[in-house]
Amino acid sequence: MAIDNSSVLNEVIVAMVPWPEHGHLNPLFLLSRFIASHNVPVHFLCLTARNHDLKKRLQGVRRNATDENLHFCDLSVPSTETESDKDLLLENLGKSICEKCHILSKNTGKRLVVIHDCLMITYISDLDSIPNIKCYSFHFFSSFVRYSTTRQVLHIVDEDQDKLIQELGDEFPTVESTFGPHMEEYIQEEREWKLNSGAVLNSFRELEDKYLHSFAIHTEDNSPVWCLGPFHMLLESSVDLYNKSASLEFLDKQEVNSVIFVSFGTTTTFSQEQANELALGLEQSNHKFIWVIREADDKRLDTEDNSEGKDGKVVLPEGFEERVEGRGMVVRNWAPQLEILGHRSTGGFMSHCGWNSCLESISMGVPIASWPVHVDQPYNTVFITNVLKIGISVWKWSRREEIVPAAAIEKAVKTLMGTPEGEEMRQRAVELSNKIKNSVSHGGLARKEMESFISNITNN
Repeated sequence: MAIDNSSVLNEVIVAMVPWPEHGHLNPLFLLSRFIASHNVPVHFLCLTARNHDLKKRLQGVRRNATDENLHFCDLSVPSTETESDKDLLLENLGKSICEKCHILSKNTGKRLVVIHDCLMITYISDLDSIPNIKCYSFHFFSSFVRYSTTRQVLHIVDEDQDKLIQELGDEFPTVESTFGPHMEEYIQEEREWKLNSGAVLNSFRELEDKYLHSFAIHTEDNSPVWCLGPFHMLLESSVDLYNKSASLEFLDKQEVNSVIFVSFGTTTTFSQEQANELALGLEQSNHKFIWVIREADDKRLDTEDNSEGKDGKVVLPEGFEERVEGRGMVVRNWAPQLEILGHRSTGGFMSHCGWNSCLESISMGVPIASWPVHVDQPYNTVFITNVLKIGISVWKWSRREEIVPAAAIEKAVKTLMGTPEGEEMRQRAVELSNKIKNSVSHGGLARKEMESFISNITNN
């Protein structure tokens, strides 16, 4: 239930500044709706095309009356094609954001609170000229990722993690193999960022409390850290209102914990050869599945492989869908991931292990077969499989350049879905799910932290 902050409307206004890529948008979109539900005006500053997608999504959810406090500020900058052009786009976007924030502060006369993706720091330095501004940095990655990368860059000793690295050897990711050579530069930029009023995380303390002190190491100050997640649980009414999808109807007909959900996020791209191996592995596992093939796969395949269909979609092995009919389902582009993970028939999740997907799976008590691709995902895999022990790795990170064979995929599915080891992972995931639900409920630790954050941005 939202706190009554009617008087706040005359005191504070929030500008939300996401990193303009799809996986980064959703958490801040959910946080925007949560803040707006407390009668605080929120302006979502992003590229016009990205805002257009979010507006369409808002039409498909059960809206609160206070969603009227959420305003989309469409920003237009020239499109880009090369990596250097992308930097120019971000610079222009940053200038537009700063100009809009100056206008919001001047025209409304309200105190401006900016919540920005931590990756945007480089591009919004002009905000420091706005009087009485407060800036909070949203950290898209898990605390485990932040802690692990920070200690690798700054050479910080930690006996527990050093022991884990020794056990995993080449399977423990490095900054160079994930984020690339610029992590040290980023850490330095964040340390020099003067407008730091605190950090906001899409996580909860019962899950990552051990790693939260990395924020003090990173910024060299004592600014507060708020764990407000999982963001998808902030609003009870945030479920989709579309007609019931075919995937949910399929699940309604299956036994409890009998289906593995296979999805790799909005940006992961597989070659045709890899898609063939995945199809064969799922078929040979003899387990029930829902496999989502995203538009990102189709676009890449359309430009790289002449073997796809004329419509640019992945061509599955001949007869595949007929052979798995009744126990397997292929969904193209979109599926209600959260609702699928929360369905009683879903017993496992094969995932790229992006943090959003990890949180959704954990919150629903579903163990993970992890198949990381890049950036934070390999670290999340270690956290899921070796720290929380609620999942397995489909393939070795040290062999990431290879095509993952069907036999490895088949083995991962069978282990997660049909062995005592998999059932133990599932039980641990359920225990974590119950902790999350208790934490976000009335009187829980996460709920109290949410209220503390709203009080901080509206009263200080």
